[in-house]
Amino acid sequence: MNKKGFLTQDELASKIGEGLIETIVVAFTDHYGRLMGKRVDADYFMDSVLKSGTHGCNYLLTTDMAMEPVPGYKYANWELGYGDFHLVPDLQTLRIADWLEKTALILCDLHNEKTHELETIAPRSILKKQLEKLETDGLKCFAASELEYYLLENSYKQAFQQNYQNLTPAGYYLEDYHIMQGTRNEKYTSVVRRHLKNSGIEVETSKGEWGLGQHELNVKYSEVLPMADNHIVYKQCMKEVADAMGFSVTFMAKFASDQAGSSSHIHMSLWKDGKNAFAGDQEFGPVKGSDLFRWFLGGWIKHVPDVMPFYAPTINSYKRFVDGSWAPTRLAWSYDNRTAGFRVVGSGASLRIECRIPGADCNPYLAFAASLASGLEGIKNKTEPPECFVGDIYAAAHLPRVPYTLAEAIAMFESSEFAKNAFGVEVVEHYTHFFKTEQRAYDTSVTDWERKRYFEQI
Repeated sequence: MNKKGFLTQDELASKIGEGLIETIVVAFTDHYGRLMGKRVDADYFMDSVLKSGTHGCNYLLTTDMAMEPVPGYKYANWELGYGDFHLVPDLQTLRIADWLEKTALILCDLHNEKTHELETIAPRSILKKQLEKLETDGLKCFAASELEYYLLENSYKQAFQQNYQNLTPAGYYLEDYHIMQGTRNEKYTSVVRRHLKNSGIEVETSKGEWGLGQHELNVKYSEVLPMADNHIVYKQCMKEVADAMGFSVTFMAKFASDQAGSSSHIHMSLWKDGKNAFAGDQEFGPVKGSDLFRWFLGGWIKHVPDVMPFYAPTINSYKRFVDGSWAPTRLAWSYDNRTAGFRVVGSGASLRIECRIPGADCNPYLAFAASLASGLEGIKNKTEPPECFVGDIYAAAHLPRVPYTLAEAIAMFESSEFAKNAFGVEVVEHYTHFFKTEQRAYDTSVTDWERKRYFEQI
């Protein structure tokens, strides 16, 4: 029997026959983590798309944020004619989209039209490649991503018309854990929780965060691929519910310079034969764990500079990394210490590693893939982690720091032999061009900050 909210093929057919489902959203994510795809008539989905998939223009894996075709990609360009890729529905992801009327949603893998193999540069394909490596060792990865966001009383259209200036947060004092501030926003948050639960996503908690109108809604951990899928559906649901209610939510890593950033902390543990493979009797400072735990942690920390754009993919991402702001700035680990880039929590069967580096703007498929690749390389090479740090890591200026800018991170990613070996040269070249395109768009834009600073005074 399927988990609540998910549908089997037979259950979908039954709901279509009863008139309860009329539309199927057939979707995948682009590099930014946005859902792309088509709305398909339910009968046509059963007759055709379920059996044969559908098609989309391959420029969608080369476009910029404004959907403009970007030159310079080998994968797809004007010379090659921007052909199609094949959207292959993954039946394990078929679910009710409870926030939409009479609608189901299914996520797809992208296949090459000629070879019928996974498109290697697609975000979901990159994560699946790492899972193949994991499975050869008989391991499974369980993960969770904790998304933070800001809720605003302005609609998305109003925010756009106001040039995203003078927006009104859904809160007027810092509301971290405040029940009363949370109550004021239950008119939105309770609706989202209900829709997520009815759409196959097990919700745990919601709470105010350390910013005006900032919140966090946590969902239950799962195996890493379903968790990445849930992350995407969760964001889409939140945006579309906000839009329908006349609100807006933003998952920018740093919404305002004087407010806390929004993170997507990643929790991970490896399991074998139904048991947490991180659990063990070896002592690492205050932590008891296994060699697998220690080497995975060592590799994860070591390779952050190699894969940083997969955790922090935008210009804005790097404005979150401010000392004393709850966002990590140093590459170190500690036990239950929120100043650390890597916070180890739990014990025994619940032992896990929390990486606090990714922002809410990350693409979860890429962030999870980067985390897994780094940890698996650590296990392969028996990489020792640094000593457990005790104290305020913000004050530990001698520790290595996360990159200051996207440009700095791109340079390390582009030259990383680890990244090329882990993901393939094609993937590194493709995403280097993607991130450089984002950097170039910023570098050539005149900002409000510049006008305010220089218009009269220079």
